[in-house]
Amino acid sequence: MTVDMSQFYQVFFEEAEELLAEMERLLLAIDVAQPDPEDLNAIFRSAHSIKGGASTFGITDLSEVTHVLETLLDRIRKGETALTGEHVDAFLAAKDTLKMQLDGHRHGGEVDQEQVAGVRATLQSLAQQGAAGAQPAPRREQASAAAPARQGGKTRYCIELPELAERDVTALAGELGLLGALSQSRLPDGRGVFTLDTEDGTENIVAICSFIMEPSDLKITEEAAASAEDAQGYGFFEPLQSAIEQKEKENAQGYGFFEPLQSAIEQKETENAQGYGFFPPFTPNGGAPDAASGVATPDRNAAAEFASALSSKSRTPGRDAEKHSASHAHNEASTSIRVGIEKVDQLINLVGELVITQAMIEQRTDSLDPILHERLLNSVSQLTRNTRDLQEAVMSIRMMPMDYVFSRFPRMVRDLAGKLGKKVEFVTQGAATELDKGLIERIVDPLTHLVRNSIDHGIEMPDLRHAAGKNETGRLSLSAAHQGGNIVIEVSDDGGGLSREKILAKAQQQGLPVTDSMPDADVWQLIFAPGFSTAEIVTDVSGRGVGMDVVKRNITAMGGVVDIRSLRGFGTTISISLPLTLAILDGMSIRVGQEIYILPLAYVVESLQPIAADIKEISGSGRVIKVRGDYLPLIPLYQMFGVESARTEPAEGIVVILESDGRKAALFVDELVGQQQVVVKNLESNYRKVAGISGATILGDGGVSLIIDVAALLRSSRQLNDESIHTE
Repeated sequence: MTVDMSQFYQVFFEEAEELLAEMERLLLAIDVAQPDPEDLNAIFRSAHSIKGGASTFGITDLSEVTHVLETLLDRIRKGETALTGEHVDAFLAAKDTLKMQLDGHRHGGEVDQEQVAGVRATLQSLAQQGAAGAQPAPRREQASAAAPARQGGKTRYCIELPELAERDVTALAGELGLLGALSQSRLPDGRGVFTLDTEDGTENIVAICSFIMEPSDLKITEEAAASAEDAQGYGFFEPLQSAIEQKEKENAQGYGFFEPLQSAIEQKETENAQGYGFFPPFTPNGGAPDAASGVATPDRNAAAEFASALSSKSRTPGRDAEKHSASHAHNEASTSIRVGIEKVDQLINLVGELVITQAMIEQRTDSLDPILHERLLNSVSQLTRNTRDLQEAVMSIRMMPMDYVFSRFPRMVRDLAGKLGKKVEFVTQGAATELDKGLIERIVDPLTHLVRNSIDHGIEMPDLRHAAGKNETGRLSLSAAHQGGNIVIEVSDDGGGLSREKILAKAQQQGLPVTDSMPDADVWQLIFAPGFSTAEIVTDVSGRGVGMDVVKRNITAMGGVVDIRSLRGFGTTISISLPLTLAILDGMSIRVGQEIYILPLAYVVESLQPIAADIKEISGSGRVIKVRGDYLPLIPLYQMFGVESARTEPAEGIVVILESDGRKAALFVDELVGQQQVVVKNLESNYRKVAGISGATILGDGGVSLIIDVAALLRSSRQLNDESIHTE
């Protein structure tokens, strides 16, 4: 029987990425002057867990870097070395390197070996500096007969194991042997026992053993002093001989069930070569051994024995039993499940089809006599309610917290602020606010550009802030909140604000239509013009005038709106309003001729039946309609899509006022049909891209209705709007 090992490698890769992200978060938040011991332990556990998993799968380059990393982290968390900013920089660089190595194995990406070697050298140098300058640890109270035996600062632990397969015991011996001098024996009931002399604490022992067993099944005790040990033997050992004699005995007897232990170096080579008895060295392509490199593929037969243990431990492979209770581990395993996004999309599509089928049934039953078919109609009504509840529940599966996006920025802010010589405090609000996964991935790039822009152009240099009476450290905030059916994301800074004079001067220089009497809101929108930049110096950060127009275009494509508020000397806030999901939308059904179209309700301001006197003709530019003193471009939908309609005069039909991106227009249609929630189908993937159409849906009668791209429709009317804005 063969086992597909790719699933287990995938679990390790995902866990390693999560651990690296958690490590970065803790490092960015840590107080260098007074680090929290809990944070230091958590960072160490992350590094140790990655090392253990990489070693288990034979991914030696990852385990080598993490081994050096955890050595330095261990010195810091034990107080042997004081944490400095240099350490934090080195740890963040190590995180980047580990991520690069991980991507290399996972996706076949390139790995910069010079960068890897440089990070290892930096970590080793810092560890040696710490070791050279370390102060001796405070002495404990005078040891009694019951105190632990110490030799050269080491503690002797007795580790009692539950019943384990010999393969598992061998793997544990290999890993625990890296912590110090290890000896092995058996209890009278046949269970194995390790005796370990090490400078490490019990948390490291538990972290290693938890790869193979539950921490609750493990018993660790500190042995009594050497004289008492020799006399008593703990009730199940023969009196201990001298260190040399004991070592000879180990090598000769192998404890009755082990081969003699190799030296630490040989043991390490064995681990790298064998993957602790479970796997050979990792190879990402899963092919045959490389004759040149000697790299072999995973042992698929051995995987069957390890599969259950690995899958049950994968959520917290290096958890510390003293910090994480068994209930916490249980919650991790029972409250979440990893599911491929393609399965979620398939489920959503099926529910969408169910919604359409339900609408068809409901429409068919509308003509039935409610007296004669009362039970049937009640059942259809119940089906409608259940379908709506199911639809909402399934759609919530696609929702992800904004923390998925926000967590990317603390590191970027720190690095960019340091590069520019600025001091920036970064805060987030509403990280738990949820947004559709399809949108959350597309919003990352626009937000990245806005955050970089705020640091580069918004927040001033420390000396300028001090001269202006401000705190030298600028404040940059990123927030998210629900407002109705939308999510509003804001990027706000307390910097110098936008300069109206500079923006107008630059706009005039580029030939944009501007006036000195323009309201501030319109002036701020000019920064989204292609190629627009007020930066006097072009840098690798910004100043080329590309990006802001792309930001707005991408947000508009998601059905969103961008708004800017700024006050000179006090800062700028850029607000983005997005629909919660693009899979389902509330729409207004409109009829033109024999065709039914869907207008996204979020763009609809009002509808009215105009009078002929309010319609004005503009030579060469079509018609406009007067609505409460404003003249709006009139867009006849039948002309836009070439549909035959008996109603060619606006006074004969209905006008729907639409607003997008601060612009308004009037859409002339034959009649309003109704309001409904529709399931959006991608027209481009099923047919082709159609100008002015963003998607399609299936109506209750089985017919296909096109969803109008309001933003594109209004863009086509902007030139007319600009020309007619002052028309009376």
